[in-house]
Amino acid sequence: MRRATIIPIILIALGITAYSSIYIVDERQQALVLQFGEVVRTRKDPGLGFKLPFIQNVVFFEDRILSLDTRPLEVTPLDNRRRVVDGFARWRITDPEAFRRAVGSEAQANVRLESILNAAMRQELGAVTSNALLTADRSGLMVKIRDVAQKSAASLGITIVDVRIKRADLPTQNLEATFARMQAERQRIAAEERARGQEAAQIIRAQAERTAVETVSEARKQAEIIRGEADAQRNRIYAEAYGLDPEFFAFYRSLTAYERALKGSNSRLVLTPDSEFFEYLKAAEPRSTTAPASPAQ
Repeated sequence: MRRATIIPIILIALGITAYSSIYIVDERQQALVLQFGEVVRTRKDPGLGFKLPFIQNVVFFEDRILSLDTRPLEVTPLDNRRRVVDGFARWRITDPEAFRRAVGSEAQANVRLESILNAAMRQELGAVTSNALLTADRSGLMVKIRDVAQKSAASLGITIVDVRIKRADLPTQNLEATFARMQAERQRIAAEERARGQEAAQIIRAQAERTAVETVSEARKQAEIIRGEADAQRNRIYAEAYGLDPEFFAFYRSLTAYERALKGSNSRLVLTPDSEFFEYLKAAEPRSTTAPASPAQ
Protein backbone atom coordinates (compact mmCIF):
# COMPACT_ATOMS: atom_id res chain seq x y z
CA MET A 1 0.00 0.00 0.00
CA ARG A 2 2.83 2.34 0.80
CA ARG A 3 4.47 1.49 -2.56
CA ALA A 4 1.27 2.28 -4.47
CA THR A 5 1.23 5.72 -2.87
CA ILE A 6 4.89 6.54 -3.47
CA ILE A 7 4.92 5.68 -7.19
CA PRO A 8 2.33 8.35 -8.20
CA ILE A 9 4.15 10.92 -6.10
CA ILE A 10 7.42 10.05 -7.83
CA LEU A 11 5.78 10.26 -11.25
CA ILE A 12 4.27 13.65 -10.43
CA ALA A 13 7.63 14.92 -9.21
CA LEU A 14 9.29 13.64 -12.37
CA GLY A 15 6.62 15.37 -14.49
CA ILE A 16 7.11 18.66 -12.67
CA THR A 17 10.87 18.31 -13.02
CA ALA A 18 10.60 17.55 -16.73
CA TYR A 19 8.19 20.46 -17.25
CA SER A 20 10.54 22.80 -15.38
CA SER A 21 13.45 21.78 -17.60
CA ILE A 22 11.68 22.66 -20.86
CA TYR A 23 10.98 26.09 -22.33
CA ILE A 24 9.68 27.23 -25.71
CA VAL A 25 10.97 30.26 -27.61
CA ASP A 26 8.35 31.84 -29.86
CA GLU A 27 9.41 33.18 -33.29
CA ARG A 28 8.52 36.66 -32.04
CA GLN A 29 10.78 36.37 -28.97
CA GLN A 30 14.32 35.85 -27.82
CA ALA A 31 15.33 34.37 -24.47
CA LEU A 32 18.01 34.54 -21.80
CA VAL A 33 18.69 31.52 -19.61
CA LEU A 34 19.65 32.69 -16.11
CA GLN A 35 21.28 30.81 -13.29
CA PHE A 36 21.21 32.58 -9.94
CA GLY A 37 20.67 35.87 -11.81
CA GLU A 38 23.60 35.41 -14.18
CA VAL A 39 23.19 34.86 -17.90
CA VAL A 40 24.39 31.43 -18.93
CA ARG A 41 22.89 31.19 -22.39
CA THR A 42 21.20 33.35 -25.02
CA ARG A 43 18.57 31.82 -27.27
CA LYS A 44 17.34 33.71 -30.36
CA ASP A 45 16.20 30.85 -32.56
CA PRO A 46 12.58 29.75 -32.08
CA GLY A 47 11.92 26.24 -30.84
CA LEU A 48 12.16 23.97 -27.83
CA GLY A 49 14.95 24.46 -25.27
CA PHE A 50 16.15 22.77 -22.08
CA LYS A 51 17.43 24.15 -18.80
CA LEU A 52 18.26 22.89 -15.35
CA PRO A 53 15.05 22.68 -13.36
CA PHE A 54 14.64 24.83 -10.27
CA ILE A 55 18.13 26.29 -10.76
CA GLN A 56 17.85 28.05 -14.07
CA ASN A 57 15.04 30.30 -15.27
CA VAL A 58 14.25 31.94 -18.62
CA VAL A 59 13.56 35.62 -19.36
CA PHE A 60 11.90 36.50 -22.68
CA PHE A 61 12.33 39.71 -24.71
CA GLU A 62 10.67 40.91 -27.88
CA ASP A 63 12.41 40.10 -31.13
CA ARG A 64 10.05 42.24 -33.21
CA ILE A 65 10.49 45.88 -34.25
CA LEU A 66 9.03 48.11 -31.55
CA SER A 67 7.61 51.61 -31.81
CA LEU A 68 8.24 54.73 -29.76
CA ASP A 69 6.26 57.98 -30.12
CA THR A 70 8.17 60.88 -28.60
CA ARG A 71 6.51 63.76 -26.81
CA PRO A 72 6.49 67.18 -28.54
CA LEU A 73 9.92 68.77 -28.38
CA GLU A 74 10.74 72.43 -28.99
CA VAL A 75 13.93 73.01 -30.99
CA THR A 76 15.63 76.15 -32.31
CA PRO A 77 17.12 75.87 -35.84
CA LEU A 78 19.84 78.15 -37.19
CA ASP A 79 17.36 80.80 -38.33
CA ASN A 80 15.97 81.08 -34.76
CA ARG A 81 12.49 80.15 -35.95
CA ARG A 82 11.49 77.80 -33.17
CA ARG A 83 9.67 74.60 -34.04
CA VAL A 84 7.68 72.07 -32.05
CA VAL A 85 8.81 68.66 -33.32
CA ASP A 86 6.79 65.50 -32.80
CA GLY A 87 8.59 62.34 -33.95
CA PHE A 88 8.60 58.58 -33.67
CA ALA A 89 11.21 55.83 -33.84
CA ARG A 90 11.32 52.14 -34.72
CA TRP A 91 13.77 50.09 -32.66
CA ARG A 92 14.71 46.52 -31.92
CA ILE A 93 16.46 44.57 -29.16
CA THR A 94 19.58 43.11 -30.78
CA ASP A 95 21.59 42.27 -27.64
CA PRO A 96 19.19 40.94 -24.99
CA GLU A 97 21.95 40.46 -22.44
CA ALA A 98 23.12 44.07 -22.68
CA PHE A 99 19.48 45.20 -22.80
CA ARG A 100 18.69 43.36 -19.55
CA ARG A 101 21.78 44.74 -17.88
CA ALA A 102 21.20 48.38 -19.03
CA VAL A 103 17.44 48.88 -18.78
CA GLY A 104 15.76 45.59 -17.92
CA SER A 105 12.36 46.29 -19.46
CA GLU A 106 10.72 47.87 -22.49
CA ALA A 107 9.18 50.67 -20.38
CA GLN A 108 12.59 51.75 -19.08
CA ALA A 109 14.02 51.37 -22.58
CA ASN A 110 11.40 53.77 -23.96
CA VAL A 111 12.32 56.37 -21.34
CA ARG A 112 16.05 56.12 -22.09
CA LEU A 113 15.50 55.98 -25.85
CA GLU A 114 13.26 59.04 -25.84
CA SER A 115 15.95 61.01 -24.01
CA ILE A 116 18.54 59.88 -26.57
CA LEU A 117 16.31 60.80 -29.52
CA ASN A 118 15.52 64.23 -28.08
CA ALA A 119 19.23 64.97 -27.67
CA ALA A 120 19.94 63.81 -31.22
CA MET A 121 17.09 65.90 -32.68
CA ARG A 122 18.23 69.01 -30.80
CA GLN A 123 21.76 68.51 -32.06
CA GLU A 124 20.92 67.91 -35.72
CA LEU A 125 17.95 70.29 -36.07
CA GLY A 126 19.92 73.04 -34.39
CA ALA A 127 22.54 72.81 -37.16
CA VAL A 128 20.12 73.48 -40.05
CA THR A 129 17.50 76.05 -40.93
CA SER A 130 13.82 75.44 -40.43
CA ASN A 131 13.35 75.14 -44.21
CA ALA A 132 15.27 71.85 -44.10
CA LEU A 133 12.27 70.34 -42.31
CA LEU A 134 9.99 71.31 -45.18
CA THR A 135 12.05 70.21 -48.19
CA ALA A 136 13.50 67.01 -49.63
CA ASP A 137 16.50 67.41 -47.30
CA ARG A 138 14.27 66.15 -44.50
CA SER A 139 14.96 62.48 -45.35
CA GLY A 140 18.71 62.93 -45.10
CA LEU A 141 18.21 64.80 -41.84
CA MET A 142 16.29 61.84 -40.40
CA VAL A 143 19.15 59.50 -41.29
CA LYS A 144 21.61 61.76 -39.45
CA ILE A 145 19.39 61.83 -36.37
CA ARG A 146 19.11 58.04 -36.43
CA ASP A 147 22.87 57.59 -36.73
CA VAL A 148 23.59 59.98 -33.86
CA ALA A 149 20.99 58.32 -31.64
CA GLN A 150 22.27 54.84 -32.55
CA LYS A 151 25.71 55.63 -31.12
CA SER A 152 24.15 56.20 -27.70
CA ALA A 153 21.59 53.41 -27.98
CA ALA A 154 24.14 50.75 -28.87
CA SER A 155 25.18 50.42 -25.22
CA LEU A 156 21.58 49.56 -24.35
CA GLY A 157 21.57 46.53 -26.63
CA ILE A 158 19.18 48.39 -28.97
CA THR A 159 19.33 49.05 -32.71
CA ILE A 160 17.35 52.03 -33.97
CA VAL A 161 15.82 51.00 -37.29
CA ASP A 162 14.26 54.31 -38.33
CA VAL A 163 13.46 57.80 -37.09
CA ARG A 164 10.77 60.05 -38.53
CA ILE A 165 9.31 63.47 -37.72
CA LYS A 166 5.52 63.52 -37.87
CA ARG A 167 5.11 67.28 -37.60
CA ALA A 168 7.24 70.39 -37.22
CA ASP A 169 4.89 73.21 -36.26
CA LEU A 170 5.50 76.64 -34.86
CA PRO A 171 4.91 77.17 -31.13
CA THR A 172 1.43 78.37 -30.14
CA GLN A 173 2.49 81.97 -29.54
CA ASN A 174 4.38 82.01 -32.85
CA LEU A 175 1.41 80.50 -34.63
CA GLU A 176 -0.84 83.28 -33.37
CA ALA A 177 1.63 85.93 -34.52
CA THR A 178 2.04 84.16 -37.86
CA PHE A 179 -1.72 83.90 -38.35
CA ALA A 180 -2.04 87.61 -37.49
CA ARG A 181 0.59 88.48 -40.11
CA MET A 182 -1.08 86.23 -42.65
CA GLN A 183 -4.45 87.83 -41.90
CA ALA A 184 -2.98 91.34 -42.24
CA GLU A 185 -1.32 90.35 -45.51
CA ARG A 186 -4.55 88.92 -46.88
CA GLN A 187 -6.44 92.04 -45.81
CA ARG A 188 -3.84 94.20 -47.57
CA ILE A 189 -4.15 92.12 -50.73
CA ALA A 190 -7.96 92.30 -50.49
CA ALA A 191 -7.80 96.10 -50.07
CA GLU A 192 -5.52 96.39 -53.11
CA GLU A 193 -7.84 94.19 -55.17
CA ARG A 194 -10.83 96.20 -53.99
CA ALA A 195 -9.09 99.47 -54.89
CA ARG A 196 -8.17 98.14 -58.33
CA GLY A 197 -11.76 97.00 -58.80
CA GLN A 198 -13.11 100.41 -57.84
CA GLU A 199 -10.63 102.08 -60.19
CA ALA A 200 -11.68 99.79 -63.02
CA ALA A 201 -15.34 100.45 -62.18
CA GLN A 202 -14.76 104.22 -62.31
CA ILE A 203 -13.05 103.90 -65.69
CA ILE A 204 -15.84 101.72 -67.06
CA ARG A 205 -18.49 104.02 -65.60
CA ALA A 206 -16.81 107.11 -67.09
CA GLN A 207 -16.50 105.42 -70.47
CA ALA A 208 -20.15 104.36 -70.29
CA GLU A 209 -21.27 107.89 -69.39
CA ARG A 210 -19.14 109.35 -72.17
CA THR A 211 -20.57 106.83 -74.63
CA ALA A 212 -24.09 107.65 -73.43
CA VAL A 213 -23.52 111.41 -73.87
CA GLU A 214 -22.01 110.89 -77.30
CA THR A 215 -24.86 108.57 -78.29
CA VAL A 216 -27.54 110.99 -77.05
CA SER A 217 -25.80 113.92 -78.71
CA GLU A 218 -25.52 112.04 -81.96
CA ALA A 219 -29.18 110.98 -81.70
CA ARG A 220 -30.25 114.57 -81.05
CA LYS A 221 -28.13 115.75 -83.96
CA GLN A 222 -29.72 113.20 -86.26
CA ALA A 223 -33.17 114.07 -84.86
CA GLU A 224 -32.61 117.78 -85.55
CA ILE A 225 -31.40 117.00 -89.05
CA ILE A 226 -34.40 114.78 -89.72
CA ARG A 227 -36.73 117.35 -88.14
CA GLY A 228 -35.21 120.10 -90.28
CA GLU A 229 -35.53 118.00 -93.41
CA ALA A 230 -39.14 117.20 -92.47
CA ASP A 231 -39.91 120.88 -91.88
CA ALA A 232 -38.36 121.73 -95.23
CA GLN A 233 -40.36 118.98 -96.87
CA ARG A 234 -43.51 120.21 -95.14
CA ASN A 235 -42.91 123.81 -96.17
CA ARG A 236 -42.21 122.69 -99.71
CA ILE A 237 -45.49 120.78 -99.79
CA TYR A 238 -47.32 123.79 -98.33
CA ALA A 239 -45.72 126.06 -100.88
CA GLU A 240 -46.64 123.75 -103.72
CA ALA A 241 -50.19 123.43 -102.41
CA TYR A 242 -50.48 127.21 -101.98
CA GLY A 243 -49.28 127.69 -105.51
CA LEU A 244 -51.91 125.32 -106.90
CA ASP A 245 -54.93 126.96 -105.19
CA PRO A 246 -54.16 129.98 -103.01
CA GLU A 247 -57.86 130.58 -102.21
CA PHE A 248 -58.42 127.08 -100.89
CA PHE A 249 -55.17 127.16 -98.97
CA ALA A 250 -56.15 130.43 -97.28
CA PHE A 251 -59.56 129.00 -96.44
CA TYR A 252 -57.96 125.85 -94.94
CA ARG A 253 -55.55 127.90 -92.87
CA SER A 254 -58.42 129.95 -91.49
CA LEU A 255 -60.37 126.85 -90.46
CA THR A 256 -57.29 125.50 -88.74
CA ALA A 257 -56.87 128.82 -86.93
CA TYR A 258 -60.52 128.72 -85.78
CA GLU A 259 -60.08 125.18 -84.46
CA ARG A 260 -56.98 126.05 -82.45
CA ALA A 261 -58.32 129.39 -81.18
CA LEU A 262 -61.75 128.18 -80.07
CA LYS A 263 -60.59 124.95 -78.44
CA GLY A 264 -61.56 124.53 -74.74
CA SER A 265 -64.42 125.85 -72.60
CA ASN A 266 -62.60 128.93 -71.30
CA SER A 267 -61.17 130.24 -74.59
CA ARG A 268 -61.79 133.95 -74.99
CA LEU A 269 -60.78 136.32 -77.77
CA VAL A 270 -60.85 140.11 -77.64
CA LEU A 271 -61.19 141.27 -81.27
CA THR A 272 -63.00 143.96 -83.20
CA PRO A 273 -66.03 142.84 -85.22
CA ASP A 274 -64.39 143.80 -88.48
CA SER A 275 -61.21 141.82 -87.73
CA GLU A 276 -59.82 139.73 -90.56
CA PHE A 277 -59.96 136.70 -88.24
CA PHE A 278 -63.74 136.41 -88.86
CA GLU A 279 -63.42 137.00 -92.57
CA TYR A 280 -64.82 133.60 -93.59
CA LEU A 281 -67.53 133.66 -90.89
CA LYS A 282 -69.15 136.86 -92.11
CA ALA A 283 -68.37 136.92 -95.82
CA ALA A 284 -71.01 135.64 -98.15
CA GLU A 285 -68.50 135.13 -100.86
CA PRO A 286 -64.97 133.79 -100.68
CA ARG A 287 -62.49 136.53 -100.10
CA SER A 288 -59.36 137.20 -101.98
CA THR A 289 -56.23 135.14 -101.73
CA THR A 290 -54.98 137.10 -98.75
CA ALA A 291 -54.48 134.66 -95.80
CA PRO A 292 -56.09 135.56 -92.45
CA ALA A 293 -53.96 136.83 -89.66
CA SER A 294 -52.65 134.37 -87.06
CA PRO A 295 -54.92 133.83 -84.06
CA ALA A 296 -54.18 135.87 -80.99
CA GLN A 297 -52.84 133.84 -78.12
